[in-house]
Amino acid sequence: MADNNKTKIWIQLADVKPIPLSVDPEDEPTYREAENLVNTLWNRWMNRFSDSGASQDVMARVAFQFARLYIEAYKENQLVNDFLTDFEKQLDDASQQASDDKE
Repeated sequence: MADNNKTKIWIQLADVKPIPLSVDPEDEPTYREAENLVNTLWNRWMNRFSDSGASQDVMARVAFQFARLYIEAYKENQLVNDFLTDFEKQLDDASQQASDDKE
């Protein structure tokens, strides 16, 4: 099975029971960083919204925030990709024009 190279880790998010995961060893720091970011924001917002409700409500806000940030990053990456694709086409066209001019 492909899980032979996986490392078993436990992720603790907010006050939810720990989540077991099997990850590639080189990916563990990314998972730990994500765990830390979620918990940092959750803790901050639990203090900020302490009058408004339950941990579950705060976790929903955290999930929404990360989803929003993901979408923004995805759109930004798409713009960069489109720019690079167009730039590469312009370079190819310029190279082809230079080749044609030599003939």
